[in-house]
Amino acid sequence: VQLVESGGGTVQAGGSLRLSCAASGFAYNDYGVGWFRQAAGKEREGVGCTHVTKGEIHTTYYADFSRGRFTISGDNTKSSIDATESTIYLEMNDVAPEDTAVYYCAGGWGYACYPGLGGDDYASWGPGTQVTVSS
Repeated sequence: VQLVESGGGTVQAGGSLRLSCAASGFAYNDYGVGWFRQAAGKEREGVGCTHVTKGEIHTTYYADFSRGRFTISGDNTKSSIDATESTIYLEMNDVAPEDTAVYYCAGGWGYACYPGLGGDDYASWGPGTQVTVSS
């Protein structure tokens, strides 16, 4: 499985940013893609995740801090029973300096996406993209 994040950069507080995760190489058309972040000196935390089935988003979960501000969506143009790749977006709105972190997307089986947003069930990770929010 290959995952590559893009779209990071510097944004002012209160602004918006959209991250992309190009995910491919899944063995089946049922998989989970999670978004995580890690700020300097802090532990990694889950931002949200989505369960993709046959190329379409089936379920999405968010962390308490991201719910209502961040939105996970997908590119459904490749929707099909054989779909084993997609682009998953993380739309970040009303960002704050505490959102500054390296953001990662991760891929795994569909069950990897669950409300607790743990990262242990994801087998593959992208290299990450830096998001910096200036005050």
